[in-house]
Amino acid sequence: MLRLSNLRKATKFGPNRFRDLRKDSPMNELVKKVALITGGGYGIGKKIALRYAEAGAKVAIAARSVEPMRETCAELEKAGAEAIWLQADVSKEADCARMVEETVRRFGRIDILVNNAGVAGPTKRITDMTLAEWQEVLDIDLTGAWLASRAAIPPMDRQRSGNILMISSGAGRRGYPLRSPYAASKWAMIGLTQTLAGEWGARGIRVNCICPGAIEGDRIERVIRARAESLGQPYEQVKQAFVSQAALGRMATEDEVARVALFLVSQASSGITGQTINVDCGSIMN
Repeated sequence: MLRLSNLRKATKFGPNRFRDLRKDSPMNELVKKVALITGGGYGIGKKIALRYAEAGAKVAIAARSVEPMRETCAELEKAGAEAIWLQADVSKEADCARMVEETVRRFGRIDILVNNAGVAGPTKRITDMTLAEWQEVLDIDLTGAWLASRAAIPPMDRQRSGNILMISSGAGRRGYPLRSPYAASKWAMIGLTQTLAGEWGARGIRVNCICPGAIEGDRIERVIRARAESLGQPYEQVKQAFVSQAALGRMATEDEVARVALFLVSQASSGITGQTINVDCGSIMN
């Protein structure tokens, strides 16, 4: 069931870091824009929310877990941004419809949708995996992006403008042994990006995609540990294999992904649609 936060406007007596930064920022393209970010309470989604707010956007974040969203909204509001959180499960059609409706009701429009919500799923060979494990990943990672996009496109179409951004993965660029549902969903997001870009470009809606590689943080640590356990290899050996693939010799950061996410919904990228950009320190070059 969709739950909604209270909208609290920034007070003129408090610090307004984002508004101060926007005065001199070359990336102030999102002033008067409204962004809805799924999976926006932590990780890459949170960093994108912060970057968008810094560029002037009003931000709605949606996810299943309430507490991370509360904390992110509090951080945004403390810095002078307008933000709301919406508890929603993107695998549910009704939740996706209501989170878009509530964003439009609160802010009057929706200009940007970031399909970031996702789960990693199991690390197993296909013969050890259940249909339920497969289906859960596809329902959230792929169907969730499809449902949210379907809900957001009509108000964008009425405006004759909008941006949809898919957060896929390096697993959508090449085979990913032991992660078949995750890889399948991330490959499909790239196809969905190109298809929607072709369908809606003439109506002023751009659709692009980012494929983050291994990103520094708790999530990649869990992935590496699960992979090491599944392969029967030492943790450090598996981690080094991730790092050694990158031309820059390191993992990317959440903020590096967020800066590309800002570019792709800004006027600076007005001629770009249907494209996928890797943010992986050169692990995959295509």
